[in-house]
Amino acid sequence: MHDTPGQVFLADCPTRLAVEILAEKWAVIVLFALSLKPQRPSDLAELIGGISGKVLTQTLRRLQRYGLVERHAYAEAPPRVEYSLTELGGTLIEPIQVLTEWARDNGEAIVDFQESEGREA
Repeated sequence: MHDTPGQVFLADCPTRLAVEILAEKWAVIVLFALSLKPQRPSDLAELIGGISGKVLTQTLRRLQRYGLVERHAYAEAPPRVEYSLTELGGTLIEPIQVLTEWARDNGEAIVDFQESEGREA
């Protein structure tokens, strides 16, 4: 049923769920940051920039609920928490790298177009 083109994005299709997860504003950026190495939340926030602690926590929890990220709590004083990609999350590294390369190659063209058309992001 979900094999034909167009039907993969029906509301009850797992493909649509996967796309919706990645379309969330910070998801790809957080996943890309975690592809570098396991990170503490404060390190992630610093690396990413522009994301509040609350939104970062919500994004990490959402990605964890979908099996893309795992949380490691260490029994230390003070307590330490790190996040890393799961095996499933690791399968996104290559597609995210391709998307990142596209953004690097075409980001300036998008900005130029907006400026030439008098539009704002």
